[in-house]
Amino acid sequence: MSHAVIEQVEAVIVDLPTIRPHKLAMHTMQQQTLVILRLRCSDGIEGIGEATTIGGLAYGYESPESIKANIDAHLAPALVGMAAVNINAAMLKLDKLAKGNTFAKSGLESALLDAHGKRLGLPVSELLGGRVRDSLEVAWTLASGDTARDIAEAEQMLELRRHRIFKLKIGANPLEQDLKHVVAIKKALGNYASVRVDVNQYWDESQAIRGCQVLGEHGIDLIEQPISRANRTGQVRLNRRSPAPIMADESIESVEDALSLAADGAASIFALKIAKNGGPRAVLRTAQIAEAAGIALYGGTMLEGSVGTLASAHAFLTLRQLTWGTELFGPLLLTEEIVRQAPVYRDFELHVPNTPGLGLALDEAQLSRFARR
Repeated sequence: MSHAVIEQVEAVIVDLPTIRPHKLAMHTMQQQTLVILRLRCSDGIEGIGEATTIGGLAYGYESPESIKANIDAHLAPALVGMAAVNINAAMLKLDKLAKGNTFAKSGLESALLDAHGKRLGLPVSELLGGRVRDSLEVAWTLASGDTARDIAEAEQMLELRRHRIFKLKIGANPLEQDLKHVVAIKKALGNYASVRVDVNQYWDESQAIRGCQVLGEHGIDLIEQPISRANRTGQVRLNRRSPAPIMADESIESVEDALSLAADGAASIFALKIAKNGGPRAVLRTAQIAEAAGIALYGGTMLEGSVGTLASAHAFLTLRQLTWGTELFGPLLLTEEIVRQAPVYRDFELHVPNTPGLGLALDEAQLSRFARR
């Protein structure tokens, strides 16, 4: 076994342009900001990771700036000098040092896995127990807010064989307006596509009762986080009465949250996100809780770039069943790349490389071009 130790950890904030504004209930993204992590080891191996948020502090507790600051000041110094091959010890130390900070920890765990995979000549999926599939079906979010434009975009994706699962971001508009928008899109696409919605907690329970009923009756396949994560009893009531299955997303801020949600019966689907659980290994613990409770799984995203997307993908490849597919389309939103070879999407799926580590290499010129000064 190698005696390599961690010598340096660097966090770089990168601002990348997107193909269009991405409208969420709480925020409209005009670009995507990534925190790229470079973990250098004494044996000359470098591992790369990524920590990315949706809408910064408008969505969650961490922002790109706080991620970098906490890594630079607290997490990176704690890792320097530790054995690069002992990922358990490294992550346990970070968990004792810092509460929360799951986005930062996820990026660091991904970099440790990438480095160790390169060291052993194995893809990260093999370090996580072994892949049971080589590709993942990927949904696309229709987030323009314009019904005709969203229909046209969905039809184009179907024709290109790029996506046949579509998620609509709703909640910012009046309830009846949102329902009309979603029902019209489902009617236009018919049985050629799966249509789902994400409310990002923006309904109260009274709105959700009507919203879930109407959407379920019109063939919407799932409803993501319709009400606040703080209203746990409301989530339980809604999960029992909704004709369409309810998926927990913002409700899962940790592995412990997953256990509590499963015990309460607050959702029938869990969205898995490495950033919100603390890394690829951590998200598999949430998946195990869900499987034991009979809860279905969906591979979620924080709209990561290529590095974070493949870190998620390697974990999702190892799951026994992903009933609801994944949402790993983040790189497709970007007009520029910072890796030498972009992830491959074809025939509705993301195809994951079977090469050492994450299977990616940084493009140094592009990274320098888009790094925040």
